[in-house]
Amino acid sequence: MRTPDIKQILIRHWGFITFRPLQEDIINEVLKRNDTLALLPTGGGKSLCFQVPGLAMDGLTLVITPLIALMRDQVENLKKKGIKAAALHSGMNRHEIEVATDNCLYGDTKFLYVSPERLQSKDFREIIKKMRLSLLTVDEAHCISQWGYDFRPPYLKIAEVRELVPGVPVLALTATATPEVVSDIQEKLQFKKKNHIRGSFDRKNLAYVVIKNEDKANQLLRILKNVPGTAIIYVRNRRKTREIQELLKRNKISCGYYHAGRTPAERNKEQELWMKGSNRVMVATNAFGMGIDKPNVRLVVHMDLPDSLEAYFQEAGRAGRDEKYAYAVLIFDDTDIEQIKNNLEISFPPLAQIKSVYQALGNYFQLAVGSGRDVAFDFDIADFSSNYNFKPLTVFNVLKFLEKEGYLLLTEAIDNPSKLFIQADKNDLYRFQVENPKFDKIIKLILRSYSGLFSDFVKINENQLARILGVEVHAVEKALQYLTGLDLITYVPRKNKPQLIFTIERIDASDLSISKENYKDRKAAAQKRISSMISYVETKHVCRSQYLLRYFGERQNKRCGRCDVCRERNKIELNDFEFDQISESLEKLLWSNALNIYELIGQLKGFKAEKVIKVLQWLRENDKIIEHENKLQWKKQTSMDL
Repeated sequence: MRTPDIKQILIRHWGFITFRPLQEDIINEVLKRNDTLALLPTGGGKSLCFQVPGLAMDGLTLVITPLIALMRDQVENLKKKGIKAAALHSGMNRHEIEVATDNCLYGDTKFLYVSPERLQSKDFREIIKKMRLSLLTVDEAHCISQWGYDFRPPYLKIAEVRELVPGVPVLALTATATPEVVSDIQEKLQFKKKNHIRGSFDRKNLAYVVIKNEDKANQLLRILKNVPGTAIIYVRNRRKTREIQELLKRNKISCGYYHAGRTPAERNKEQELWMKGSNRVMVATNAFGMGIDKPNVRLVVHMDLPDSLEAYFQEAGRAGRDEKYAYAVLIFDDTDIEQIKNNLEISFPPLAQIKSVYQALGNYFQLAVGSGRDVAFDFDIADFSSNYNFKPLTVFNVLKFLEKEGYLLLTEAIDNPSKLFIQADKNDLYRFQVENPKFDKIIKLILRSYSGLFSDFVKINENQLARILGVEVHAVEKALQYLTGLDLITYVPRKNKPQLIFTIERIDASDLSISKENYKDRKAAAQKRISSMISYVETKHVCRSQYLLRYFGERQNKRCGRCDVCRERNKIELNDFEFDQISESLEKLLWSNALNIYELIGQLKGFKAEKVIKVLQWLRENDKIIEHENKLQWKKQTSMDL
C-alpha cells in the first residue's frame, strides 16, 4: 500500500509547509495504527494530529469531544476547506441525526464529531458497527480519568465502543495531564501497549508572575501601563467582567467584556473587535478562549484564583503563542484563598439537593419519566430558580454536576442559524410545485439560493428570503413549517437562547446513580487540585515555571530566570552555579543542626562571606531557613516545594 504523503495533505488543505513540533511524530504513530496519547500544550495544534491522518486513511474518523462549540467550529472549518464533516450532539432533531448518519454510512463524510453521551445510545452503537472507521479520536482525554480536573463518567463508555470496532487505533489528545492522569487515560482506553508522546510544557517566552496585593484594581492599571499590547483579563464571575471593563474605560483603555450570559451577537461582536485589535483588552470569564487563535496576546491577567493549575495553565498559555515575550500575571489576596475553598463546597452540592433540583427540572418541563432523551429546552435559570425557590448558584452547580455525570447538558446561548433539508426527491417536489402554485415561488427561490439541500442540512436566512419575496418574515417561517408538516422538507428554526438538554431519558430522582464513594473521591481530588493552586501562589522560593512543569510531571533543572521568584533571586548577583553550591552546603549544615551566622560562615570553606550572607538572606526571605533564638535551621519542605 502506498504511504500517504501527509505533507502534501498539510500544504493542500492548510497551506502550511511544515508541521509544528511533534505533530508529524504523532501522525506517523497513528498511520502505523498504534494507540497513541498525545500531550500538546494549548495552541500546540492538536486538531491537525487527527485531521491529517484522517484524510490520509480510507474511511471515517470518529471524534469524541464534550465541547459542542468546538464541534461546530471544526465542522465549519473543515467544510470551508472542502472536507466533508458532520457533528451529532444533543439538541439536534431526529431528522438531522438521520441525515448526518446516512452521509457517514453511505456518503463520503470523513469526520464525524460526537459527544461522549452519544456513545450510551444503543441505536448509535449499532450504527458504529456499520461504519467503516479508520480512527477513533478522543479529544479532551483527561475527562476519562477520575483524577483529571474535568472527569466525565460518559467517557468511560469509550472502551466499550472499542470492542465494536476491533483493530481501529485510538488517538487520545489533551493539553494538560499529570503523570497519574497520563497513566490512567491509557488504562481506561485499553491501549494495547503504553504509548504517549509529550510536548514540553515549558514556555520559554512566557514570564509567570504572582502578585499579592489588596488593591487589585490599581495593580491591574499599573500592569497594563507597563506591558503594552493585546491582553486578556480573566475574572471569576459575570458581574466582575462589567466592573473591570468600566474601570478600564474610565482610564482610557479600549476594552470589551465577554461571558456566557451575553447574547451570541454581543459575544461575537466583542470577540471580533478584540481579534482585529479595535479593543486592546478582553475582560472575560473562563467562557472565553476555547478555539481562540490570536498569536500576539502579550498579557494574560487572572484577577481571581482558578480552581486548578490545569485550568490556569491553559488560560495563561493563551499569551505569547507567536513565541515572542509575554506575561502571565496572577493577582491575589487573602480573600481569594478563602473564596476558592468556599467554591469547592459550593461546587459539590449535597446529594439530596442534586436529586431535588433534578426532580424539579422534570416538573418544570412537564417531562414524564422515561421520555425526553435528546430534547432541547430553552432554559432561563433565574425563572426556574424563582419557581422552585432555589438559589441560582446552587442550581448552576447542580446542573454542572449532572452534566459531568452524563444526565443532561447545559449550553450557553449559542447562535444556531436556521437550517433546511429537502426530504422529497426532485420529481415529487416538482409535482408539488405544479399542483400548489402558491408555494412555487418560495421553493424556486430556496433552490436558487442554496446548494446541497437534497443531501444535507443547509443554513438559511429567512430575513433574506422574505426581502426577496417582498413578504414578512413570519410568512416565510409559516410556509416552511407547512412544508415540513407535509414531509417535503425539514425546517429547523434558529435558536439563540441557552439550552437544557436531557442526554438520557428522564428517570425518577430516587434512581439517580451517584455513588457516595465516587462523590467523596471526586471531591478529594478537587481538594488536592485547589491545594496545589494555593501552594503555587503562596510559594516564594520555587521558580514558577519549574513548579508548573513539576506538577505536570516534567523535570526542569534550570530555573526560568523570568518569573517573579527568579527576578528576586537575580538581585543577589550570583550565578546559578555559585548560588546552588552555597545553598547545598548550607542545607547540609543546617538540616540537623541549628547554628548562628558566625558559626555558619566559619564552617563554610571556599566561599566569600558576603556571598554566603546574600544567599542566607534570600533563603530566609523565601522561607527556606527558619530562625529561633539567633540560631538558623533548614526548614523541612513539602514535596511540592522541593
